Amino acid sequence: MSNGDWNPWKLFAVGMGLVALTAVVTAAVVADWSGPKAVTSGSTPSTARAVAPAPAPGPGSAPAPLVPTAAVGEACNQYAAAHVGRQDKTQEVVKDGAIGAVVGAVMGAAGGAIADGGTGAGKGAAIGGLVGVGGGALYGLNESKQHDQRYREAYAACMRGRGYRG
Repeated sequence: MSNGDWNPWKLFAVGMGLVALTAVVTAAVVADWSGPKAVTSGSTPSTARAVAPAPAPGPGSAPAPLVPTAAVGEACNQYAAAHVGRQDKTQEVVKDGAIGAVVGAVMGAAGGAIADGGTGAGKGAAIGGLVGVGGGALYGLNESKQHDQRYREAYAACMRGRGYRG
């Protein structure tokens, strides 16, 4: 584009490619927000210990205290971890950010090369890498949030199973 004879169709093609890429990324992120995924019995990790929640107290038994004991809290933490699995949030977000950076750099290099006749690949890779890091990190944070929600639901189910209704 520096010599003054630029092709508007090339600019249009690159713009449409970026719009399409944005639509695909947005659709992938929004698809994960569509609702909680069902936890099946086969989804528990094989290394996690399965701790079943205690049955609800029967009609003749004493009601559960208003505040759960530390042992009940720890048992329900183990139950939730066994059903959802443990996750290192920092590692997952960094990994997703790195994947996003690589994909963004490749796409940016291709777009830069197309737009500038091969001389803009480096600039496109840098811009695409930065955008990819942001997109990947946001994806990782969203996955972490969904994991936390599944953990809270499993913990609450354990507490309800032990007679705590708070």
